[in-house]
Amino acid sequence: MTVEEYRHTGGYETLKKVLLEMKPDQVIDEVKKSGLRGRGGAGFPTGMKWSFIPKTSDKPRYMVVNSDESEPGTCKDRVIIEKTPFLLMEGIAISSYAIGSSVCYLYIRGEYYDQALILQKAIADAYQHGYLGKNILGSGYNLDVYLHRGAGAYICGEETGLLESLEGKKGWPRLKPPFPATSGLYGCPTCVNNVETLAAVVSIIQKGGDWYASLGTPKNGGTRLFCVSGHVKKPGTYELPLGIPLRSIIYDYAGGIKNDRKLKAVIPGGSSVPILTADEIDVKMDFDSVAAIGSLLGSGGVVVMNEDTCMVKALLRITKFYAHESCGQCTPCREGTTWLKKTLQRVYDGDARQQDLDHLLGIAFNMMGTTICALSDAAAMPVRSYIQKFRHEFEYHVQHKCCDVEAAVRV
Repeated sequence: MTVEEYRHTGGYETLKKVLLEMKPDQVIDEVKKSGLRGRGGAGFPTGMKWSFIPKTSDKPRYMVVNSDESEPGTCKDRVIIEKTPFLLMEGIAISSYAIGSSVCYLYIRGEYYDQALILQKAIADAYQHGYLGKNILGSGYNLDVYLHRGAGAYICGEETGLLESLEGKKGWPRLKPPFPATSGLYGCPTCVNNVETLAAVVSIIQKGGDWYASLGTPKNGGTRLFCVSGHVKKPGTYELPLGIPLRSIIYDYAGGIKNDRKLKAVIPGGSSVPILTADEIDVKMDFDSVAAIGSLLGSGGVVVMNEDTCMVKALLRITKFYAHESCGQCTPCREGTTWLKKTLQRVYDGDARQQDLDHLLGIAFNMMGTTICALSDAAAMPVRSYIQKFRHEFEYHVQHKCCDVEAAVRV
């Protein structure tokens, strides 16, 4: 899509309405009314987050866009960037105006090279047509947007690790408080929002917060981009209302299980969240409903596994990822992720003892809530849920020194 095509479909008209007809507080109130919650994974109410930015500070205010999309199973931000980058630009401008920011940094994952080129062109086009820069649309509002490429570190998806990286430092998450809203980038008030979150702001202002809220469930307004991958017939990224049953996502939209095999397990929100069994897929896919059954909606990365999946092997692959991506700042995470990886490798190889399964649960338990950021929890939660829900498979590996699932597939 070109900027001319975007404008032909009404693009940037909402920005014009905001800058010429609305005050910042009105924008924030409309977003609060919409029930929009952060699409990066935490699910914090966006309008409330914006309202935390102090209005009386004499320091500059910054908007930072988190496009460090590194959670395995997640590719929603990439789709927005590739398909409709101008929607993101408009959302950035509206959101920056709402919090009183005149400078925005767009932090994109280092591996997204082609996507960075797309964004750089979209930024240049926005400047050329007067949607960024000085005195935007004659409103007196100024906004500069700068693209910053990361260097391939998962930890920089955590908002304070991202801010450290933006400042040219090692991407180590910060202790909180202080929170970014009061002391973020360069010690100034900062709002960090995900790409999908800001892209949703345009339709909220265009059609109203009540309209957007009506698309979802109470306290879970709007739609969500669900990235469906794994053993399904039609993998892809689907925009669906929050609250849609997981079963419907898998069978109605993703076409069901590939080769008509049986469903075994589903990751509902990216690799870091507790897994669900085939008996749990009637859950509504919103933040509160998924949390109520012991998992998390997270980034909306739905990974589907069929009956031929070895859960020990799947967990080992995830654990290797988190051991590799731990920044090493906190001892429970630095040491714990390595212990989990090594112990699970022994389980998979048939070199473990029965008590090692309980050791894994103990290590994971002691990693929860003990570190500066949530990466330690992200590594621990899958371990606890996989072993608790599929313990018989782990015990088979220990007792028989082989995998019953993989053996059955070979037969």
